[in-house]
Amino acid sequence: MTPLEILRELVAIPSVSNLSNLPLLDWVTGFLEPRGWRCHRFPYTDDAGVAKSNLIACPVSSGRPSDPPDAVPDRIGLAFVCHTDTVPPAVGWHDPYTLHTQENSAYGLGSCDVKAALACFLAAIQDQHSFSQSPQPDSSLALILTADEEIGCKGMDRLLAVRPDLRMERALISEPTSLRPAIAGKGYALARVTLRGREAHSAFPREGVSAIAAAADIILRIHALQPATTHPLFDPPATTFNIGVITGGTAKNILPGECSFLLEWRAVPGELPGSVAATLRQLVHDAAQQMPGVSVHFDLQRDEPGFDRAPSTPLADQLTALLCRQPTGISFGSEATRVARIAGEIVVVGPGDMHTAHSDRECVPIAELDEWMQTLRALFRAGF
Repeated sequence: MTPLEILRELVAIPSVSNLSNLPLLDWVTGFLEPRGWRCHRFPYTDDAGVAKSNLIACPVSSGRPSDPPDAVPDRIGLAFVCHTDTVPPAVGWHDPYTLHTQENSAYGLGSCDVKAALACFLAAIQDQHSFSQSPQPDSSLALILTADEEIGCKGMDRLLAVRPDLRMERALISEPTSLRPAIAGKGYALARVTLRGREAHSAFPREGVSAIAAAADIILRIHALQPATTHPLFDPPATTFNIGVITGGTAKNILPGECSFLLEWRAVPGELPGSVAATLRQLVHDAAQQMPGVSVHFDLQRDEPGFDRAPSTPLADQLTALLCRQPTGISFGSEATRVARIAGEIVVVGPGDMHTAHSDRECVPIAELDEWMQTLRALFRAGF
């Protein structure tokens, strides 16, 4: 099967994060096992009671000679990581689960994020000669499929919780990068800031304190922050901030007594862990001190570090040469932040452009499907 043919099958299987990913895993297992791969599932039930699973698959010839034939290696030479879930289809998207081609691209939900990468991997491993001729026959290759990446990398967290001994020499994290090897990624953090003032009739503003006005002042201060650290691989090259949700007030003629907003930031890898959160917390409390009658609460909900290039980057160097594309950095979230803790080297790469993902324009260039499949075959032959 070609990557495009496999992608058509994968897109046809709905795998939105609120659904079970087991049908998709069943299809992949049915593809891999007749080709000499063993598939190991790590099932769980999500918070809504939906049955899901992570999966690690290895070729039977992979692993160390001392490993039992049905064992998952503790140390993987090269891990190819894909998440199986997608975001919900955009409102009004007609038939998102039918892949269609137009102007040399293939359109469908999950087509670039990230079922295209999985399709290329599956097409590449049809060439079993790649493994038998590897210069390092004892190095282990593995496909790792996870659930719930789109809602906070929860599947990968669960996998690492049940396999804390898992280690990888190198890992390819599948995300749409237009086949540019991403060797650095920004972190992700989220906080809820809640301000309390005092309600009063809007005709008598001196008798109350507007929590919304206080929040507006603080939001302006946050956006005026100057970057402490920059990184040349990112665009924009510094930590970014966003206030995506604001709630507050009870009526049009009442000074609001409470206002809260969700603040997220994506820190460049050079920022010290927790330093941005500490700066923001101090900013919020200092501002509140200048606002009589206002109290503030800063609730840090997530603070995940980014990742940066490894001291030795043979995988990234090989990909740069094979793909004839210069390395880059990614500002969006990925499972790389988790895998970085257990892998010697990670590269985030895959066909398609994230700018089309999470929309009814999601697509992947067909030429990139073939290019990525051929690149993977070259990596396998080189023993990565």
